[in-house]
Amino acid sequence: MPARMKFICDTERCIDCMGCVTACKNENETPWGVNRRRVVTIHDGVPGEHYVSVACMHCTDAPCMAVCPVDCFYHTTDGVVLHDKDLCIGCGYCYLACPFGAPQFPSTGAFNHRGKMDKCTFCAGGPQPDGSQAEFEKYGRNRLSEGKLPVCAEQCGTKALLAGDANVIAAIYKKRVDTRGYGPELWGWDIAYDPARRRESGPHDSAPRTNQRPGSTQNDPRKLPA
Repeated sequence: MPARMKFICDTERCIDCMGCVTACKNENETPWGVNRRRVVTIHDGVPGEHYVSVACMHCTDAPCMAVCPVDCFYHTTDGVVLHDKDLCIGCGYCYLACPFGAPQFPSTGAFNHRGKMDKCTFCAGGPQPDGSQAEFEKYGRNRLSEGKLPVCAEQCGTKALLAGDANVIAAIYKKRVDTRGYGPELWGWDIAYDPARRRESGPHDSAPRTNQRPGSTQNDPRKLPA
């Protein structure tokens, strides 16, 4: 059964370094004004501020595909949503339909001249022959044909951005959530230098910290969210 390629961004790990944006721009040599990936700030400047890396989510039931009047969008066998720039007429319907703002138009050319739409390809190229110069010029690098994952995920310094088969990356994220601590009690002086722990096990013992012991509410996802 073919893989279903998806992205997941772990907002607890994303640090807004913009490494994914830069890596994508450099690898695919996208035109001026087009960023196939961007980092969005949630709750900017208030407690609970987080960052999320956003690009085309390669939807199973893609709205861009539903509204395109010339049917230039298509699914690959791996579930990646690609488009044919030779068919695209630059109407902008896909831009309006996409909830993630993935389809974009370059800012070059005459005033109000948008040209062909551009979007994240999951580093899977386009309809041209794999690895060809024509494919690279229109769609960027085809890393999937080389057995590689999208460069944005590979270059993520904190591994916040996961890319690959949906079942595999969902299992990775689930494991992170199950084992992730919760609340401010996870960090601080009392955790790093717990006097009670030192009296029980000695200063150099590798016994689990208080917040890592079985039954601790911080590590029990059934009691508190992670």
